[in-house]
Amino acid sequence: MSDVDLPDGEYTAVVDAVEDGLATVFFERDGEEVGDAVVDTARLPPDGRRADAVLSVTLDGERIESAAYDPERTEARSEAAQDRFDRLSERPPSDEDA
Repeated sequence: MSDVDLPDGEYTAVVDAVEDGLATVFFERDGEEVGDAVVDTARLPPDGRRADAVLSVTLDGERIESAAYDPERTEARSEAAQDRFDRLSERPPSDEDA
């Protein structure tokens, strides 16, 4: 379950979901999503074993060689998502308000 079908190198990884000891992880490089994988949570740092955690990972031989939780990027991503949600949830002005 831990094989990642991506070239060796450094990536940003975002944990999408964690269930039964497995994490669905999306991998990004240069701001573009390049792939995803289901990995054993034991391959992730303890702080990164939750949905929406942002990690810096190094892949080697289709396996996670190293992974570090990035609290600043996790918080920034969470705030950006909340801002988008808040903007989208605002009620547009009605004809009566115009």
